[in-house]
Amino acid sequence: MGTWKTRGLRGSALEEYINYSNEKYRESGLALIQKIPTPITPIDIDKSSRHITLAYFEKKSTVDYIGVVQGIPVCFDAKECASTSFSLANVHEHQFKFMEEFEKQGGIAFLIIFFKSLDKIIYLPLKDLKLFFERMNEGGKKSFKYEELDEEYLIPKKGDIIVHYLESLSLYLSKES
Repeated sequence: MGTWKTRGLRGSALEEYINYSNEKYRESGLALIQKIPTPITPIDIDKSSRHITLAYFEKKSTVDYIGVVQGIPVCFDAKECASTSFSLANVHEHQFKFMEEFEKQGGIAFLIIFFKSLDKIIYLPLKDLKLFFERMNEGGKKSFKYEELDEEYLIPKKGDIIVHYLESLSLYLSKES
């Protein structure tokens, strides 16, 4: 069991933008994507603010989001990093395995990564993430740089959809077919 302190909220800004985008997708009938809550057991609660200050994870979570886009099952995790290099330690083994199993069942798995220092959000297909893990497992770098990613998958803001990842997903699907 892991311990949770405030550092668990690091991705909350990106997640809020994705949650808003998912609501817009749902309203327009484009997709139905749900945020998967991480089950926790509270240990300490600040009585004045009624906020949980210490908790334990009940079990390992899988991914942040799961749902369906026009009949295609999708799952993904939202990650943020402060620099232009993304540490593979940010993707836990159980998350990676879940995404692999999800794709074996016919779904599409990916990451959405916000590179804060560049103010860029990018779609990373699982097959590309696998290559970085393979490199690491063969003794290579335990991270990858933004420059190694395909900028075709940059996620735009379009109208009132803040993180319009469906365009990147569509591009990926068109390349894979």
